[in-house]
Amino acid sequence: MIHLYKSTALPVAGLSGFETPLGEEENAIQQTVHRFARDVMRPIGRQLDRMTPEEVIAPGSPFWTAMFEGAQLGLDPRLIAQFPPEMAIRIESLVGEELGWGDPGLAIAMGVATAPLMMAHAVGNQELVDMCTNKIGCWMNTQPDRGSDAAILQREELGAGGRQPVGNVTAKVGADEIVINGQSSAWISNGSVAQVALAYMAADYGDGFYGTGEKSTFTNGIAMIIPLDLPGISRGKPLDKIGQRALPQGEIYFDNVKVPKRFAIALQDDYLGNLASTWSYAGTHMSQVFVGAARAAFELALAYCHERKQGGIPLIDHQMTQLRLGDMLRRLEMARAVARRSLAYARTSPQSHPYVTAQAKVSVTEEAMKITHEAMQLLGGNATTREYPIEKMFRDVRSALIEDGENYVLTSRLGVLAGKLYQNGWTRE
Repeated sequence: MIHLYKSTALPVAGLSGFETPLGEEENAIQQTVHRFARDVMRPIGRQLDRMTPEEVIAPGSPFWTAMFEGAQLGLDPRLIAQFPPEMAIRIESLVGEELGWGDPGLAIAMGVATAPLMMAHAVGNQELVDMCTNKIGCWMNTQPDRGSDAAILQREELGAGGRQPVGNVTAKVGADEIVINGQSSAWISNGSVAQVALAYMAADYGDGFYGTGEKSTFTNGIAMIIPLDLPGISRGKPLDKIGQRALPQGEIYFDNVKVPKRFAIALQDDYLGNLASTWSYAGTHMSQVFVGAARAAFELALAYCHERKQGGIPLIDHQMTQLRLGDMLRRLEMARAVARRSLAYARTSPQSHPYVTAQAKVSVTEEAMKITHEAMQLLGGNATTREYPIEKMFRDVRSALIEDGENYVLTSRLGVLAGKLYQNGWTRE
């Protein structure tokens, strides 16, 4: 049916663009998170951006204020999941976008902080739930010699004759305890401040690190939740980065660290499935966050084009400026659609997959980079100064093209997935 309008009035547009009508609860949640992002995250994020990594994590740093006030919002993913599925997905998307609009570094810190607790609930281990409650968590998977290949799920991703590397952090699994040695990579989000870790690593169950038969090219693995105050655990220096400086990252070192075996949440046979589940769940947050980051850049450029004059008239009155802004908005709407579709798939599909959420992360961050780059061009010379926040936005978004999986690597994995699906009958009817 054609919906007849009585005028050519402007379309309805909200914080999240050309959004279908929000319910009362959805609108209240969005407005609450938006105020937090505007009044807390943005000013603190800009302040942390000027500080050294050591100052960011020091007692009394505004980082702790942002984390504390973020926790007070009460946006527990388990509570959001109690809404009807379509509504829960939209709320989760709206929340992630507003947090990314506020500051993507802080948004990621807040998101990963609950990863161990979410896993503890997922496996139904009350001891681990109690251990992780009200604690800042991290997700520890990458290592200096086991980066993107830490999450290989298909044989086709290994070179001919290649094997998945054991890596720099390993576990020896005994009857009652697990002994861990080595170091994580420096890219562990919240690694410098976390109190508990959701950790994945190669494991020796008594017969070496590699499986047998078809699994001989893959390492045996183990997933566990580790309290980071155990003897033998230490931290490296917090990482000094060009972007997302509000997100503390750094190495975690293990020297004969003894962890009770009951803290394991996935042993040998269940390891890859658990890793895939975590990645599929967590990867969706990146997409929502960088829709918000792209929106922040677009809004800044839109406002600037109404203030700045060129040739005696505001930039917005130049046809080329209108074209450029229109293209930015088109890309923003496309990124939001991809992010939300991926989120819906991850939360409702009977069999999700991390390579599906990863392709959305690639699409969203690539579009966010194009939008932020165009915003810098529109601001001209002013974009290169620290007077305008666009230079920070550019650095924050640029980091996302590598973060949570480098975009070319993730795209190649989507190609592997397409081939495997085809071999299983997909598109062949």
